[in-house]
Amino acid sequence: MAAESVRRFVFSSTCATYGEPVETPIPETHPQRPINAYGETKLAIERALPHFERAYGLRSAALRYFNAAGATRQHGEDHRPETHLIPRILKAALQNSGITVFGTDYSTRDQTAVRDYVHVEDLADAHLRALDRLVQGGSSLTCNLGSSTGATVREVLAVARAITGGSFTSGSIAFWGNGRASRVTVILSTMVLSYLQLRLLGRRRLITTEEQGHESL
Repeated sequence: MAAESVRRFVFSSTCATYGEPVETPIPETHPQRPINAYGETKLAIERALPHFERAYGLRSAALRYFNAAGATRQHGEDHRPETHLIPRILKAALQNSGITVFGTDYSTRDQTAVRDYVHVEDLADAHLRALDRLVQGGSSLTCNLGSSTGATVREVLAVARAITGGSFTSGSIAFWGNGRASRVTVILSTMVLSYLQLRLLGRRRLITTEEQGHESL
């Protein structure tokens, strides 16, 4: 980048750089202690960016988020093998097949795990806004991208029922109460604050979980 005189850089980072949370929701000032290679490699790039700015004038935006979800009308959400909750639930609904929910004794509002899902269009929009900020002369920034509230597994199931017309019944869903207290904090760490996103990038609205489901069909 330095050789090609690149002066602006938007980095798609991850909240996995935080590791085990010491507070939730997680602010951008949270200590970064990744617990896996994915988070570690992302953090290595984040740490390099200030040095590149001092040495070469490369201003940057590092955007941290967890669960990218949803699709667009032109491009669906398709992973092989599919491990993501929303497309798996919608597939089960459309095929009238079963879905297994692991963990129904978490310390959450309905005893199932919470994830902070962010729609891919919101993420794309945030990346463009970050680039525009840099183009307009804005300083480097690091910010979380998220709703700060999250959705539980049961809530995602309810949305899937609503938008598919109830294509599957509760009898086709198997619930297993194998949540452990030691896992709750890690699950809740997926709820990230979005204050900097709203203030610096000008974002005023996030696509809802229901809209994510509609676009994923």
